[in-house]
Amino acid sequence: MVRGLAHARLGVGAIAGLLTVATLAAGCGGDTTGGTSIAAPHASVTEHVSTPAPDATSSSPSSPSATTSAEADMGAMTANPSATPASQVPGARESTFILLNTRPPGHNDVRGTAWLAQNATSGTTLTVTATGLAPGGKYVAHLHAKPCAVDNGGGHFKFDPNGPAVPPNEVHLALPADAAGAVQGTVTNARPVGDAAQSVVIHPVDALDKRVACADL
Repeated sequence: MVRGLAHARLGVGAIAGLLTVATLAAGCGGDTTGGTSIAAPHASVTEHVSTPAPDATSSSPSSPSATTSAEADMGAMTANPSATPASQVPGARESTFILLNTRPPGHNDVRGTAWLAQNATSGTTLTVTATGLAPGGKYVAHLHAKPCAVDNGGGHFKFDPNGPAVPPNEVHLALPADAAGAVQGTVTNARPVGDAAQSVVIHPVDALDKRVACADL
């Protein structure tokens, strides 16, 4: 099991190769009912208001098992710094992240963009960039099965709904923040997700139920 990831610098592929897959719980609760605009320098960021629901599978950060769960989750993440970012693939979907009210304190200024590219030959490429996260913090992005406006993205997207909650059956992207709180990463999967993956959600690794931001795909 891989414990932790090296910090990544924005724009630099600092994660070498694919990380090892480990046990990861699927789904992180929360639902959505409304929105309030927050101004951003480059794109508008909307906060989705929700009534947080207890996470069905992740542990509370205050419990002893939370650290173990977070470490296992981080070990399950993948990243492919050598891949062509989805932002450079013609026809890729581009979406701006919106803030979720399940985010932890100190994440009010998070903004970013997600790109999703796919075809039958190259499969799926997901690229995420974001700023305003905790400096040196460990984050992860997952593809989710619902739009941001429905249960904050719902559960994780799975190629096989009855399969394991880890890559390659799911699409996970490790996003370690640099000293400025910025993240950038790309991950690939050999299979195209089609229209079944509706959104991408950023979570802190040590508090998966605290969804920070969501981008519709």
